[in-house]
Amino acid sequence: MAIKTNYRSLSGSGEREMSMQEFKKWLRKFDADEDGRINKDELRDAVRATGGWFSHRKGKQGVRSADANGDGFIDGNEMANLVEFAKKQLHVKIVDY
Repeated sequence: MAIKTNYRSLSGSGEREMSMQEFKKWLRKFDADEDGRINKDELRDAVRATGGWFSHRKGKQGVRSADANGDGFIDGNEMANLVEFAKKQLHVKIVDY
């Protein structure tokens, strides 16, 4: 499953390609409580809003894999960890451009 956005797609791979800035901007749209952090429900909602199916379990897994300090949220300091999860599980490629 790939995240559907207006950003470029890699030819033939089915992966979505976006910059780190675009990825963060996309995630901010789903920060329901506007606290600057992403929780498991917000991550699940983000993926579901793109037409993908994302279980409660996978939302927890995504947050747990990215949550370095164990507080249950992904903040700006842990964004690189979420990028790794997105690459592996959501088929998103974060590039510098």
